[in-house]
Amino acid sequence: MRIALFATCIVDAMYPEVARDTVTILERLGHEVVFPERQACCGQMHVNSGDFAGAVPVVEGHVRAFEDGPDWDVICAPSGSCAASAGHQQPMIARRAGDDDLANRAEDLAGRTYELSQLLTDVLGITDAGEQLGSYFPHAVTYHPSCHGMRILRLGDRQRDLLSTVQDIDLRELPQADQCCGFGGTFSMKNAEVSTAMLEDKAENVVSTGASLCTGGDASCLMHIGGGLSRTGARSPRGEVGTVHLARILASTREKPLLPPRSEPLLSGGSLR
Repeated sequence: MRIALFATCIVDAMYPEVARDTVTILERLGHEVVFPERQACCGQMHVNSGDFAGAVPVVEGHVRAFEDGPDWDVICAPSGSCAASAGHQQPMIARRAGDDDLANRAEDLAGRTYELSQLLTDVLGITDAGEQLGSYFPHAVTYHPSCHGMRILRLGDRQRDLLSTVQDIDLRELPQADQCCGFGGTFSMKNAEVSTAMLEDKAENVVSTGASLCTGGDASCLMHIGGGLSRTGARSPRGEVGTVHLARILASTREKPLLPPRSEPLLSGGSLR
């Protein structure tokens, strides 16, 4: 299968290792990954801010990037929120602007766009990450399901189920896991005090598990949670508590483990030094 990578803005700009690990996972399964180079923002920030008119050219740019790029069978995004935006927001924005052609093209792309765990389980038939991907991660981890993944994509337990099958992982339940971390894109800037209060609750719940890492499928949520953990100096029995994207765990193997030696500290923002 030929898979187009939709890297997303935040991954491309701040967590490129997540995109690389997504490619590693898909290539490990024998698939070819291509990268449409004209891709940029999906328009989610514009829509969430109410700038519907400003979102139209962004949506058109996204559609054209994947239409005019190399041939592909499906699109994969290591982000629940951006995959959800492609399906939920882009056609709506185009139709609202009276551009039915763009809306139909956006719907066609959305119908072939999958969040990483969605693609692995629903399309590629991965049910055991340890057995089928060689995933190995011998560390205590807790899992935060992002709002868009839960409520728009309806991912259910796909991400958690994959994590639970990683070799030697110590997966710990996160109290009140379904509660928002407080990021919500521009929400965290427009409603900073509310966002901070929500983040404090989420960080406390992460620390209560005793895990050394919090994982999930959205770099934006993990950045927000990681920032909160860093500011409070949160520590687990094994040291500093950080965050790491699901793709990084799935790409980790016995031969090429993700984590550096214990003497090298974690970066709480989601990547590893």
